[in-house]
Amino acid sequence: MFPLTFPKMRAVDANCSHLGLTPLQLMENAGAAIAREIISRMECGKVLFVAGRGNNGGDAFVAARHLALEDAYDVRLLLLGHRERIRTEESRHNFSLLAYSGIREIKEISDSTELGAYQGLKDADLIVDGILGSGIKGAPREPESTAIELINSSGKYVISIDSPSGYDPEAEGSIKTIHADMTMTFHRMKQELGIAGCGRYTGEVKVAPIGVLRDAEEYVGWGDLISLSRRKQDAHKGNSGRILVIGGGAYYGAAALASMAALRTGADIVTVAVPENVADTVASYSPDLIVIPLEGDRLNPGNHNMLAKLIASHDVAVIGPGIGRHPATIKAVGQLLPLCEKAVIDADALFDLTFPANGQGKFILTPHAGEFSRLSGFTVPLSLEEKKNMVRSFSGEKKVTTILKGSIDVISDGQNTLLNRTGNAGMTVGGTGDVLAGVAGALFAVNDAMDAASCAVFINGAAGDLAFKEKGFGLLATDIIDRITDVISEVS
Repeated sequence: MFPLTFPKMRAVDANCSHLGLTPLQLMENAGAAIAREIISRMECGKVLFVAGRGNNGGDAFVAARHLALEDAYDVRLLLLGHRERIRTEESRHNFSLLAYSGIREIKEISDSTELGAYQGLKDADLIVDGILGSGIKGAPREPESTAIELINSSGKYVISIDSPSGYDPEAEGSIKTIHADMTMTFHRMKQELGIAGCGRYTGEVKVAPIGVLRDAEEYVGWGDLISLSRRKQDAHKGNSGRILVIGGGAYYGAAALASMAALRTGADIVTVAVPENVADTVASYSPDLIVIPLEGDRLNPGNHNMLAKLIASHDVAVIGPGIGRHPATIKAVGQLLPLCEKAVIDADALFDLTFPANGQGKFILTPHAGEFSRLSGFTVPLSLEEKKNMVRSFSGEKKVTTILKGSIDVISDGQNTLLNRTGNAGMTVGGTGDVLAGVAGALFAVNDAMDAASCAVFINGAAGDLAFKEKGFGLLATDIIDRITDVISEVS
């Protein structure tokens, strides 16, 4: 199993919560694991927990409570700040329990000058760092900064919870960071803790299981949407993505559906390039679309120069919705793909696709089982495990990210593989795949391919589930588009 990133772990935690395993339960398991680790390392002694006001501090509260049950340990806890400013419900709950836990001393400190005079830092045999969790950016503020400095100069054995406080793997230059003797992280190893040279901060890294649900990691969930890049308050037009949809001809509605889905997902600008004979019809779907007529009644090599300019001025090309399989169209697709830095390849653009399409470009493919069989040369197996292995192998070999659509979608970039269970039987209606392509294109503009692909299938399916509650088996692809914003707003 590959290590997780800290953002992915936060997504897994959130997925657990949506599945019914609460953050309070995970915090309890993490704190208990820390206490067991301390007991395994020292038979008795004075242990000082230095806790912040977030969930990292919450883990420390639980660990202190568990350790205080053992008579051999003198347990003290230092809270950096006032209890009224503890930030999460779970941490507040666990702090309130400390009053009944037999802990020798609980002290709240908000003024850095008090830290230097605090005797507990000098008396402790072991210090537990629960000050700042992962994901902290920039230099620590006070009193956290002084606490880190004093812990580092104490000469005591230090255990950091999840990540050394202040550690920022992306920081340029020196930032004040705990130098731990051991770091205890949870569930899985984190990529950020294995970076060359970080051992001077982490010390030994130990992974403790905390009972995470398997499906919270294996299936795309609401938590995965949290890490998606979002529109900033000071964003300008185009910052959230310029999408070019190349489609229409045989089935002009498909290009319109993909385009409207991209807009609803948050793209700033969506341009639709379709044959001139259907351009006015596509434009009639919405005044928000920029429609570019292409010479001829289908995509063909004669459109190359115009499309090359459009591809260069957009972040992502969505190629395929409604284009048909005319030989001239398939030839044109093959000529366009090498021009794309990012592309979603959908529907008939997958027909007779050859690899590698472009050694530099990044591609998301969206085949159903029949299209995937034609691409890979193998029959799609019934077993989910075999599907996962096949999609992973294909994606790794072709250097693409693949969405194999089905009752359970399989998404892989050749290294990571995820499943998706959102969606329903009502979504067999025509156009739902075009909606997915548009959603994927919008997300791909500002996210990496795997995040864009996996979250696109989740959003598309979840929007379809909302539409199905209202429309039943009479739902249309346009009903799904109307519910995309409802899904995204759940995590905004």
